[in-house]
Amino acid sequence: MINRLKKSLAILLLTAAALSVNAAEFFFKDGDRVVMMGDSITEQYLYSSYVEAWTLTRFPAWNITFINVGIGGDRSTGGNNRFKRDVLPHNPTAMTVDFGMNDGGYKAFDEAGFKTYMGGLQGIADQAKAANIRVAWCTPSPVEKSEEGPAIQGYNETLEKYSEGVKQNAAINGNALFIDQFHPFIAMIDKARTASPKNRIGGGDAVHPGPPGQAIMAWSILKGMSFPAVAATVEIDIAAEKIVKNLNCKVEDLKSDATGKVEFKQTDAALPFFPEEAKSILQWSPIMEELNEYRLKVTGLKAGQYEIRIGGKKVAEYTAVALADGVNLAPAVLSEGPIADQVKAVWTAIKAKNDYYHHKIFGGVILAEVKIPDFLDVKVENVEEKRAKALKERMAKMPELFDAIKKALVIQPHQVEIVPLPKQ
Repeated sequence: MINRLKKSLAILLLTAAALSVNAAEFFFKDGDRVVMMGDSITEQYLYSSYVEAWTLTRFPAWNITFINVGIGGDRSTGGNNRFKRDVLPHNPTAMTVDFGMNDGGYKAFDEAGFKTYMGGLQGIADQAKAANIRVAWCTPSPVEKSEEGPAIQGYNETLEKYSEGVKQNAAINGNALFIDQFHPFIAMIDKARTASPKNRIGGGDAVHPGPPGQAIMAWSILKGMSFPAVAATVEIDIAAEKIVKNLNCKVEDLKSDATGKVEFKQTDAALPFFPEEAKSILQWSPIMEELNEYRLKVTGLKAGQYEIRIGGKKVAEYTAVALADGVNLAPAVLSEGPIADQVKAVWTAIKAKNDYYHHKIFGGVILAEVKIPDFLDVKVENVEEKRAKALKERMAKMPELFDAIKKALVIQPHQVEIVPLPKQ
């Protein structure tokens, strides 16, 4: 049986190309240079880092970079005014824009404020079109008020109208995509409050979500961008002695033995991802499943319980019935084993790059305020000359940080074992 399985696999590999993830509909493309602009919620570089990590782990071979230029307290008019300084130097091909929280003034809706908001968005749109930048226009995230009651009440009623303005703006400006992160977030807040009126899910404060809330934001953005859910899929029919499907991965050296153990070498073209610090949101959301399909299906196994090992490390247990139906291994492989270790390494490299840019470049140079006392004979142009020199020196480190991410993304094959467990 072992030899016949090997021959079946060899024939399949020779006669049929492995299926791959279809990225045609995804907003981001190979070669993109992405800038993510917004207010203090963006400045936290949480949801932006999650979007970056999901994209890079799903497309590890892509040459794509991300830069965050969020500023606390900013509005659409501020984004418009600083576009030349903060966006254009990166020569972006795509960007996300997320304003509205401050623009509404934390009060009831008024037409004058809304008109100013729309004018700022249009200014950004005009500059993006002139630079041939694709824009994903994101609605503001909602506030998660401490008071009990429906989430939409209060300032969120204003933010909902501003969200409609984002939709209008995207509709009238070409090369643009509208993304609604407001309503999915509201729906999750209400779901949690239905279970218990005291539940609060976002973390952070009412305005600035912590990791759970920012994971919702990243999920909404990626779903709106048509992010492909599949990281990898393997389907094996032991009875028919064949590999039924290998999607976005290569499967080699399939073997089984008299004990019922099945093993093979799997080389993936992508990785699943989920931020560990955001796990509390999973009880209210389908984020793990909807953004991470890392599936295994094995039919023809004898009845009983089986242990799944990856790289010699146990990650999960399933019955033969469950494996025949197919299981999503994403939560398991992100918790233990070589895939979890690699994803942590990628996340560490992404954080190192974003920490450096935020603190040493954007905050440390570009936004750094310099106050010259009257008694000092120092010309402002001399200060700006030194700022430009420091910016150039610090930006020179960015390629090294981007390269570290690329190195962490190199995927190695791993051994998968499906081992029958003794009957209890």
